[in-house]
Amino acid sequence: MTSAVSVFSYLLVVGAGASVALQQVLNANLRTELGSPWWAGFVSYCVGMLAMLAVALTAPGPPLSIPLVGSTSWPSWSGGLFGALFISVAILMVPRLGPATVLALIVVGQMVGSLAFEHFGLFGLSHHPLSLTRLVGAASLIVGVVLIRL
Repeated sequence: MTSAVSVFSYLLVVGAGASVALQQVLNANLRTELGSPWWAGFVSYCVGMLAMLAVALTAPGPPLSIPLVGSTSWPSWSGGLFGALFISVAILMVPRLGPATVLALIVVGQMVGSLAFEHFGLFGLSHHPLSLTRLVGAASLIVGVVLIRL
């Protein structure tokens, strides 16, 4: 991968991260406007589903079919449940803790989970054992959360 492609890829992922921050703030606002965290989460998922449907129908790739669906594993289908948990917790906690703290804690959870998944090679991931360097990186995220809360 060329360095320009690497830089673009990194910036694209940073942009996606910023969009998660914006999503949490907008979902918290929607919660206030609708008077319900559950309807706010539902609306968020419906809008996201329609956006993904538009992309899936227009992007190149195999069409969704019964045989294709039948070849998948049940744990793969549970990702949406974890997305709903993520959205629900964020909608409930952003007004209480603030978006910076909530997102910092989410990143810590993502990092701890990712390190565990890679360490044990779970869900078909390549095995990447824990190392002191990786643990220090994760601990640095936790220190970051503490600093954000001060």
